[in-house]
Amino acid sequence: MQTEDASRSVTYRVRGNEGQWRVETDEKAGMAYVSREAAFEAAVAAASNAIRDGLDVVIVVPGAPDTMLGAEDTNQGVDTSESVPLSRLP
Repeated sequence: MQTEDASRSVTYRVRGNEGQWRVETDEKAGMAYVSREAAFEAAVAAASNAIRDGLDVVIVVPGAPDTMLGAEDTNQGVDTSESVPLSRLP
């Protein structure tokens, strides 16, 4: 049996820049955090409560443009001379 609460969801979106990261939910921004990581931890804590209440949860955190997480994959530092095709992997 599915209840009304089980079909609801909440999205926590981390937005901002260094020193002013915020967790938004339903277009409402919360308090400011010094780092993206601190805002993420706050989003996880809030999401934990929402999960306990039976909600579906989504957490969205942007990658930094100057790190590998947010950078385009250029294969720098990857030796492809001995690559194995995926079809030959066990």
